[in-house]
Amino acid sequence: MLKNRVKDEMVAAMKGGDKRRLGAIRLLLAAIKQREVDERIELDDTQVLVVLDKMVKQRRDSIEQYEKAGRTELAEQEAFEISLLQEFLPAALSDAEIDVLIDQAIVSTGATSI
Repeated sequence: MLKNRVKDEMVAAMKGGDKRRLGAIRLLLAAIKQREVDERIELDDTQVLVVLDKMVKQRRDSIEQYEKAGRTELAEQEAFEISLLQEFLPAALSDAEIDVLIDQAIVSTGATSI
């Protein structure tokens, strides 16, 4: 389960003394826990991925605002958090992989136009 992997990473960061990584992982676990409390459920992997996506989007917005305000150190911290969060997200498909999937869908459906 993805949530367990995040917890394992937190333990590893604690043992390794990586305070910056530990802080970011704790933020992620807090967001997961908050959603579980709000909705009175235990999140599955799909729901944890939604939380991760939301957190990445928030950090991208923050980076934009920090850069406009000239706060590069805060923008760098947000970029670090994005890189950490992306470790838990599935790898995105490349443009070539997307093109192959589209071509396969066209062939399998026999589509000739949009």
